[in-house]
Amino acid sequence: MKIECKIEKIKHGISKMDRIAGKNLTLPILDSFLLIVKGSTLKIRATNLSIGVEVEIPVKVLEEGVVAIRGDIFSQTISSMNDNDVLILEALGENLKLKTKNSSITIKSFPSEDFPTIPSVSGTSFSVSSSKLLDGIKSVYYSGAISDIKPEISSTYVYGDGDSLIFVATDSFRLAEKKIKTKNIEEFPGIIIPFKNISEIIKILADESADVIVTISKNQMSLSLDGVYLTSRIVDGVFPDYKQIIPKEFKTEIVVLKQDLINALKVSNVFSDKFNQITLLVKPKEKTMAIFSKNSEIGENTTNITASLSGENAEVSFNHKYLTDCLQSINQDSISIQLNQNTKPMIIKGISDQSFSYLIMPMNK
Repeated sequence: MKIECKIEKIKHGISKMDRIAGKNLTLPILDSFLLIVKGSTLKIRATNLSIGVEVEIPVKVLEEGVVAIRGDIFSQTISSMNDNDVLILEALGENLKLKTKNSSITIKSFPSEDFPTIPSVSGTSFSVSSSKLLDGIKSVYYSGAISDIKPEISSTYVYGDGDSLIFVATDSFRLAEKKIKTKNIEEFPGIIIPFKNISEIIKILADESADVIVTISKNQMSLSLDGVYLTSRIVDGVFPDYKQIIPKEFKTEIVVLKQDLINALKVSNVFSDKFNQITLLVKPKEKTMAIFSKNSEIGENTTNITASLSGENAEVSFNHKYLTDCLQSINQDSISIQLNQNTKPMIIKGISDQSFSYLIMPMNK
């Protein structure tokens, strides 16, 4: 194997996959990148068996071949090189030699035949804008459970509904739903993408503008775009029937400027307790709204907020972090907060964009 290529191209390729290859005590080969040189391209692969990525880079091929090399060493070495330099990669026996005008580096390689195959997914396919897919995932994924105890909620759920893709995530205490308008979406069974794979999918989609071809089979999904091919395991389970917990009616509604709420939450968080608890105090008839927080070791705070209020008085405690997290997914200047009693969930939405909904369960005092 021998190729010649600008370092910038390889650096861009491995930037999308350098965290997938990692320390694996049971299968050390998973620490590696697999480099495949054929025709006029270099393919770089990485997998941890749950997610796999292949990046295809056009290069000048001097000799075809395959080599496996430790991903962290290769990535760190390439990242230290000048983008505009030309790199020669050559497999020599059990080593890979990297040569530029100023350096010559030799890195030990591993048997390429031990590297696992990245599956070629076949099944239901559809095309969607990478920016829309990224927006859908980023709008909800943070609401998924981090623990793997319940894999079906340690995930992001995606399904088609008419002309929309629906993205949902929940950890049982909060729930985020984002609807993305798109075209050419065929009926497909909802897929449950593991939480731990989402960050890699976001990384792949970042800064991309091309359409993505999404393919779904029984146990796998794939994303294909601009020389990048990603496969991810999907959870074999049933996502909760979340629609049944969304309230249909509300007794209190608040319309407030998002920035005013953010400012108030920053102050309130300083005085929240170890459970991040803060309390929303709403009195529509008195035209007052405030956020109260108290920490027995620090002190307490009450911050009044200018808002448009309607309905009944309400006093609801909730996790400060949960409300703060969702504000990144609302692009409007004004938001709506809808409430019932202090035992019912509250709903947050943007005023002029109903594509995003966020539910938070109240905390018991």
